[in-house]
Amino acid sequence: MGEMSGRFEILPDPAALARHVAEWMTSAALAAKGPFRVSLSGGSTPRMLYQLLASDEFCGRFPWQRVFWYWGDERFVPYDHPDSNYRMVREAMLAKVPVPPENVYPVPIDGSPQDAARRYERTLQQAYGGTTLDTARPLFDVTLLGLGADGHTASLLPGEAVLEERQRWVAAVSHGRPEARITMTYPVIDSSRRVAFLVTGREKAAILRAIRAGDSEAPASRVRPVGELIWFVDQAAAGDGRTPNRASPQ
Repeated sequence: MGEMSGRFEILPDPAALARHVAEWMTSAALAAKGPFRVSLSGGSTPRMLYQLLASDEFCGRFPWQRVFWYWGDERFVPYDHPDSNYRMVREAMLAKVPVPPENVYPVPIDGSPQDAARRYERTLQQAYGGTTLDTARPLFDVTLLGLGADGHTASLLPGEAVLEERQRWVAAVSHGRPEARITMTYPVIDSSRRVAFLVTGREKAAILRAIRAGDSEAPASRVRPVGELIWFVDQAAAGDGRTPNRASPQ
């Protein structure tokens, strides 16, 4: 194991974290030349970020026309279901901004979960222009991830076979949760110029502390992107009484 890799940034609270990440994402997208691909995360912390990007403060600055949106994982439920990650992102952001419909790539939710995973894999491969990932040419410009209290990220759930998948880009996860899930696998998550964990809340403090110390085999601790890894964490999740700061390397 060993200590957690990446850069660690502590913000005072979820609102400050969302604003900081919105500025960070906007700057990265504006600096990019050509298409900019983002892998999205579900959850309450990213929702604040998406709402902020859709606000008057950021909407006019963000280059919506050349940003392409994908989902790191999805519950296998209809798009209008309350638990749908696609529905959350659409209501929080995509329905309120000038994003071209052809730039949005939700996970399929028809057929079987296994078939939907295969189709989404083909969607990613078409965007990438190949079926083999090259470390010198990442698939995503930004990958957003959350952290569960059990250490899961995306739908890479503890104890599930998907944790060992290295050939498939997208896989169905049929156990471990009430509903089937579809998730990107480690090779695709790692194929990113920037991977950002967004972590808020006191209930995440224990698992985050274990990951930082290298004392955890949690799924989130196994993310090793080819590019930059950043942990954006609020004071409650940091759980160590430290003063919020801009960055502290690990």
